[in-house]
Amino acid sequence: MITEATKERFAREVAKYPADQKQSAVMACLSIVQQEQGWVSAESEAVIAEFLDMAEIAVHEVTTFYNMYNQRPVGKFKLNVCTNLPCQLRDGYKALHHLESRLGIKMGETTADGMFTLQQSECLGACADSPVMLVNDRCMCSFMSNEKLDELIDGLRAAEGKA
Repeated sequence: MITEATKERFAREVAKYPADQKQSAVMACLSIVQQEQGWVSAESEAVIAEFLDMAEIAVHEVTTFYNMYNQRPVGKFKLNVCTNLPCQLRDGYKALHHLESRLGIKMGETTADGMFTLQQSECLGACADSPVMLVNDRCMCSFMSNEKLDELIDGLRAAEGKA
């Protein structure tokens, strides 16, 4: 589960804060677990809580507050489509529904081949560029027309050799 090498990474993050504020590294530790395992399990939260001298529920509260932490395994490509009001007014839901149709899954599901997980997202801070989405919590995609969504899916599949 959590290796000694992972705990060493935790320690490097904790070292960035005063000794009495090591809990400040909770988000970094959660990110490390997710990078290594693809998601954050309850068992991982417990290890982080022990490492940071926090209550397990406090770590879980952070995990569940931010949608960047996966609480279950997800596909190779996690697609978060903004459906907050400004994006709704500029076709955010249309983009989400187009992806549902194109991928053959509903929001919150993962394709059978494990390639794509589709989620809705709260505001991504790019309202003027809507509809917007975030790929794997890192790559912002703006002005996502149906054509651009199709190109994105085709490009990701091609990159994985599954076109």
